[in-house]
Amino acid sequence: MPAAAFASWLDRFLSAHYRYHPVNATFIGVHGYDDRLPDYSAAGVDEAASAADALLRGLRALPEEPLGNAEAIDRRLAVGVLAIERWERESAHFHRGNPCVYTGEAVFGVIGLMLRPFRPLNERLECATARLSAIPAFLEQGRRNVREAPSAWIDRALHECAGARFLLVDGIDLWIRDAGIAAPALRRAAEHATEAFAAFQHYLETDLRAHASEQYACGPDALALLLRWGHCLDRSADEIAAYAEEQIAARERALAGGAAALGAPSPQAALARLLDRHPSGDAYYARFGVMWRDARDAALARDLVTWPEYPIRYVPQPRWARAAAPYLYFIPYRSPAPFDAVPIVEYHVAPVEPAMPEAEQLPRLRAANDSVIKLNHVIHHGGLGHHVQNWYAYRAASRIGQIAAVDCASRIAMLAGGTMAEGWACYATDLMDEVGFLDPLEQLAHRHARLRHAVRALVDVRLHQGALTLDQAIAWYRDRVGLSPDAARAEAVKNSLFPGAALMYLVGTDMIHALRGELSRAPGFTLRAFHDRLLSHGSVPVALARAHMLRADGAGNVAPGAGPAGPAVSSARLRPS
Repeated sequence: MPAAAFASWLDRFLSAHYRYHPVNATFIGVHGYDDRLPDYSAAGVDEAASAADALLRGLRALPEEPLGNAEAIDRRLAVGVLAIERWERESAHFHRGNPCVYTGEAVFGVIGLMLRPFRPLNERLECATARLSAIPAFLEQGRRNVREAPSAWIDRALHECAGARFLLVDGIDLWIRDAGIAAPALRRAAEHATEAFAAFQHYLETDLRAHASEQYACGPDALALLLRWGHCLDRSADEIAAYAEEQIAARERALAGGAAALGAPSPQAALARLLDRHPSGDAYYARFGVMWRDARDAALARDLVTWPEYPIRYVPQPRWARAAAPYLYFIPYRSPAPFDAVPIVEYHVAPVEPAMPEAEQLPRLRAANDSVIKLNHVIHHGGLGHHVQNWYAYRAASRIGQIAAVDCASRIAMLAGGTMAEGWACYATDLMDEVGFLDPLEQLAHRHARLRHAVRALVDVRLHQGALTLDQAIAWYRDRVGLSPDAARAEAVKNSLFPGAALMYLVGTDMIHALRGELSRAPGFTLRAFHDRLLSHGSVPVALARAHMLRADGAGNVAPGAGPAGPAVSSARLRPS
């Protein structure tokens, strides 16, 4: 029987989450708050804190009732979300000390209403006008709250101000023009929002720049909290860093060996060959669909997973987004909203038009070469990886597992979704390599990605423990992964903004491999059944899914009361390379 008291409490928890994270709610498909931005005024933050305290008191006061596995997972994760949000309210990493919180929420509050036709256009226009009208007061909250910030975060916020200007000056006009409407109220609101962004930019360049710091670490205690309550790990940050160091060395050896087997003097020289393996301008868009179908056919032929009917279409970036996108977190594959009934998911790829001059077209084709299309846009994001995992997540019994990994303004909705979402997407690429879908040069590119994931984990831990400076973190990506200086800096800055997030690629992937190894010894084990069952948990920490699957009896059922209830669940041993 359902635990009625807990179900009612979870309703209140989710309602509060949407109310205090209105932009997240839009991306999740809960549209009662589409006209709002977050409230980071002193009164707004106090209200959110009081609501969280009331939820915790209410949880402690619930009557004794048996919880099913999904309910036990949701209880564990909800407490973790509240614990992490309590830290975030006091941390300089979020509304108190991070200007990117304000630029990201403001601009994506509007973009979230422009991307998908989840409601009639006139209703989305009305909400977009309201959100644009709220931007001046919201950015004013940013000026009042953020009086000191790390220099790289100021740089990123300035970059996002430039993107906002492109969106609000030209992008809005293109959007309404393509829709064949005038929308004068929207246009006026966009003008006022543009002025507010200009004022915020001035504040960043003057007052805040004068109080720039180089303090990027969240600190070891906060990092431990994120590992324990976000990822449900019982491994320490130091253990994860030591494992990452082992993996970096092993993956560098594998990369060097792969390059030598291809007759290349270095991995970089071998990987450079991929740039010339790209479609023509005329075949560019079609190549995505062809590779998607090939990957799906290969997965089905090897019976890897029950692949759902979940249509996806690769399309050019919307015209209204093209000028702004390079400055913003405008990702090609943004997870579909769990609660929006959009019939086909659009995957936005960089535009390549036949009429483009060759000097402009060729660099885009080389950047989106066949290896990038196959490994990144098809397997990792649009196919077996995120897209298939999202379909399963949206149908999971865990209500938090349905929404935790949804892409929002600048990160996923809840940290708890990370090890499953990114772990599965990286594992999916490993899996397609196992079944022979990658040629030797693509295998080398995949090994290079695996090295990057290991460096991410090390940087995440050591940067937030205070053991690495930002410049040293950048050097890891530049010198050990081979990223360009700009790409290395962007990667390290993103790691600094979201502690505990970058390690989920390595940790999640290798925990899935380790779980598969543990369960594969059981009679009747099949990859398809294992994958279907794992994915059915939704976007929850792999550690919690593992605990459930290891407690299951031979019929795949969980013993009564066997759901994870403790503060941390063993992550077991991560898979060695």
